[in-house]
Amino acid sequence: MLKLCGMKSFRFLLGAVLLPILITGCLVSPVSSSGGLGSVTVANSNPNAIVAAAQAVFPQAGYQLGDSNYPYSISFDKASSRIANVMWGSYGDPQTIRVRVNINQIPGTNNYRLVPKVFSVSDAGEAGFEDQRPLMGLWSGEFGPLLKQVAAQAGGAGGM
Repeated sequence: MLKLCGMKSFRFLLGAVLLPILITGCLVSPVSSSGGLGSVTVANSNPNAIVAAAQAVFPQAGYQLGDSNYPYSISFDKASSRIANVMWGSYGDPQTIRVRVNINQIPGTNNYRLVPKVFSVSDAGEAGFEDQRPLMGLWSGEFGPLLKQVAAQAGGAGGM
């Protein structure tokens, strides 16, 4: 009985030590493929080419240019659907969907990682009254196809 109990304790201890190591190992990914859902890598480019491509692609999908923090990010806004208004707003408070595309250079390369961050915005554009709430999960994944178009247009533009 003592021998069996000792083996169970050893297995538990081994599991308690190895499980966190395995989990963190699975969560670590190279910078070139990080960023989450919807993220895209633009090969051999620069922020000017990426911003120009984004300004061409997003309006075709109904988005208007929003604020930018050049060369780190660019934002686009679009009026949300009725369902989104009910989910995040109220009957008289229309919502805006905002996507902020973060432009992250991959260290040591001319490659950039485009990472979409999506928000639901109440009172968009009204100074002091605008309320921005981040949307988590699959919302960022919806911008993958648009960002792939941006990457196709901006890729190969070379460094600055």
